[in-house]
Amino acid sequence: METRGHHLSRMLRLAALLATAWLAAAGTGLAQTEDHPPPPPDYAPAVPDIGGKQLDQTAVDTTWFTFRLGLAPILDYTWFSQDEPSIEQVGVQDDAFQIRSGRIQARGKIFARTAAPWRYLFSFEYRGFDSNPDETWNITDLALTVPLHHVLGELTMGKIKEPFSYEMVGDAANIPHVERLMNPFFASRNIGLRLDNTLFAQRMTWSFGVYNDWWTSDLEFDKSGTQVDGRVTGLAWIDGSGRRYLHLGSAWRHNGADDGKLRFRGRPESNVTDYYVDTGSLAADHADHLGFEALWNEGPFSITAEYVNAYVDSPQTGDPSFRGYYATGAVVLTGEHRPYDRKVGYARRVLPTGRWGALELVGRYGLVDLDDQQVSGGVMQKWYAGVNWWANRRWRVSAGYGRARLNRFGTIGYTDQVFTRLQWIY
Repeated sequence: METRGHHLSRMLRLAALLATAWLAAAGTGLAQTEDHPPPPPDYAPAVPDIGGKQLDQTAVDTTWFTFRLGLAPILDYTWFSQDEPSIEQVGVQDDAFQIRSGRIQARGKIFARTAAPWRYLFSFEYRGFDSNPDETWNITDLALTVPLHHVLGELTMGKIKEPFSYEMVGDAANIPHVERLMNPFFASRNIGLRLDNTLFAQRMTWSFGVYNDWWTSDLEFDKSGTQVDGRVTGLAWIDGSGRRYLHLGSAWRHNGADDGKLRFRGRPESNVTDYYVDTGSLAADHADHLGFEALWNEGPFSITAEYVNAYVDSPQTGDPSFRGYYATGAVVLTGEHRPYDRKVGYARRVLPTGRWGALELVGRYGLVDLDDQQVSGGVMQKWYAGVNWWANRRWRVSAGYGRARLNRFGTIGYTDQVFTRLQWIY
């Protein structure tokens, strides 16, 4: 007998085929996935943007309904070099090409001309050559947002992001470093309800959500862990140009165990390596995560920092606590800055203004520590230095070098990575 997961996989693959066929028939023009300030009147990039007539081919804009298509292909290639202790710890990590993301997205409004329109978002994507063949195509987002009373803000329901960790709340295509490091402490998407609102003329944001993915995990509801989380952010200051600001935030996440088990694991800022730090399945009731975040932007300079601690209710292993943190520094040599989105409390991608795009230098140090009490999940440190060329408002080319230091199984191993990325966000 097929499980609920197999039925869902079939549905996803069918939806992917139908949507891909429709996309091919509709033409190559795709609508924007984000709202950005318009470019300067004399903006003429050497690598041209795509828009104009192509945009109109797939967009729908009526009194009651709007529709926009989006596309986000991200292609990576990574080279690895390891010393002998690293190979003993995690095995040989092969050089790899990956379609990091092949996302197709539809978004728009319902009751579009009313004072409080509803919004919808649907996206699915190809998850890479190394995925389970039955899960190659996945629904990433399936969300409906309904405006409520001004005190409550908006209610979003469906398969959505949890408001925990700046890295996760922000889009992967926007962050200055190329991959997330705090993965052990958050879930990419979950099924549930989330309330969002802003305060004090959009100088503060708050989010609160409740989630349980029992329907897609083949677990009974009473055995599937419930997640409850919230995030509050504020602008300590921001100038009139938006080039100088200080963002501060904190978040909390209650992570209920699935069938009495929790697991924390993470990779060294890579989507193609094995897991370097891993607690294995822990007998536990829940974990409470506490996070703090900060972003300082001064014109072309920015520093992003985050700290997360997870307190695990696991008497069998001594109630361990795990932690992770990072600090990322960046400078845009061509003078642009990262525009701050007051509605969601994070900075979006660099928007070049010159003919040859914007050049951004990035450096980062981070640590994930999954060693405590009777748990030996490992301690991983990661250094990264790279460059992002924002060729125009859609294209980004990235290259960088990273070194991971893993202390696990009584040895210390080093992995060097050379990373390249090509992305197009439309």
